[in-house]
Amino acid sequence: MTLVEIMVVLVILGLIAGAVVINVVSNLDTARTDRVRMDLGAIENALKIYYAKHGRYPDTAAGLSALEVSPFQDPWGNDYLYVNEAPSPLIRSLGRDGLPGGEGADGDLDNRQLAR
Repeated sequence: MTLVEIMVVLVILGLIAGAVVINVVSNLDTARTDRVRMDLGAIENALKIYYAKHGRYPDTAAGLSALEVSPFQDPWGNDYLYVNEAPSPLIRSLGRDGLPGGEGADGDLDNRQLAR
């Protein structure tokens, strides 16, 4: 093999690796958003079980720690927010940026949005 042939093979391998990385990174936020949706559903189910056992939802101060279920953190490492307000508790993830508001992966997701 000559040096030119080796360089051509390395360039081709670099292009393939670049294409793979671009596809994986672009789908990563979608996968994390889908996980938040699943987590919110699981937490809602745990809240229903808690309500069936105790006749009420946990108060806001006790939060999700009153439940015997995990996870309590979203895929970006932020804690899920819990507020016990009528008519049903609100469970929220603040998204990738961890701040209220935003769009796309930075947008907030909550169980009431998913119910619509």
